[in-house]
Amino acid sequence: MSKPGSPRTDAMVRGRQADTERRRTRVEQSLRDLQAGGQEVPVTAVARRTGVDRTFLYRHRDLLTQIHTAEHSPAKDAGKGAGVSRASLMADLAAANERNARLMGRIRMLEQRLSQVMGEQTWKEFGLGAPEGVDRLQQRIVQLEQERGDLRLKLDEAVEDLEAARSTNRELTRALNQAG
Repeated sequence: MSKPGSPRTDAMVRGRQADTERRRTRVEQSLRDLQAGGQEVPVTAVARRTGVDRTFLYRHRDLLTQIHTAEHSPAKDAGKGAGVSRASLMADLAAANERNARLMGRIRMLEQRLSQVMGEQTWKEFGLGAPEGVDRLQQRIVQLEQERGDLRLKLDEAVEDLEAARSTNRELTRALNQAG
């Protein structure tokens, strides 16, 4: 390993500085070319065009400041009335984002209301909710219980009659068999 201050270390430091200067020059030239062409100047476009990593741009704050300034300033041809400035586009985007947020809130409110209405309708259709005429239903229950009791008595009488008929049938069958 080279010692600090040695000729080898100094040569490495000078080489690194020269590489940094070449990169800086390429970035500044690319920035001028993009601005002259009226193109957008985002950090990624400058980095891609010059072949440097974005971290290089973020380590050199002065270059980053130049890029951000170019990003927010209108293109040179924009002053002729035909172009649209970046600031107006940003204002349009902000307005669109605000409108989008309002519409999303409205959609959420409408979805909640629709869910409520559909829920109530489902409860009513499938009898899951509280019945509207509870007293009427209870009277019907009492009436049905009375009818059930009456039917139970009729069934018991019918069973007794059936047993009597069977008993009579057996006796008659026995008498026929003994007579023959």
